[in-house]
Amino acid sequence: MTDSGIIVVGIGAYALSKSPVKIKTSGLGSCVSITLHDRREKVGGLVHTMLPSISHSRIKDNPLKYTDFGIEYLTAEILKKGSSRKRLEAKIVGGAHMFENRNLKIGERNVKWAKTTLEKFEIPIIAEDTGKNYGRTVTFDTSTGDLLIRTILRGDKII
Repeated sequence: MTDSGIIVVGIGAYALSKSPVKIKTSGLGSCVSITLHDRREKVGGLVHTMLPSISHSRIKDNPLKYTDFGIEYLTAEILKKGSSRKRLEAKIVGGAHMFENRNLKIGERNVKWAKTTLEKFEIPIIAEDTGKNYGRTVTFDTSTGDLLIRTILRGDKII
């Protein structure tokens, strides 16, 4: 954590905190960021994943870099902090088409796995900013659940 009350999360990592801490990640191209938030407890977490599913991977050196596992892990951790699955809300950002070889569709597949996994855990997605062809940086406010999305040349927005 930095002095400004912001935890910075890298690729294949997560952070979980109570209000008033903010959690930030950058470099969301084809990667996705999934946030989970419990408004009543003012606790939230963010995971930054880069590949769709751990079950389809030969190398499993860092399970948090997989969207399905990352969501499962983050859900388990936030429930340990006293949240109820029924109060959790999710937001998804990223999943852009960043590579010349569009046949891989990694970003699109990351978003699909995120939605499928959240549906499996019965966690509603209340907002998303996915797809397109540009990168994003996000800052998640655990107090409000707001997610500030910053882009180069496309402005900022809050979801």
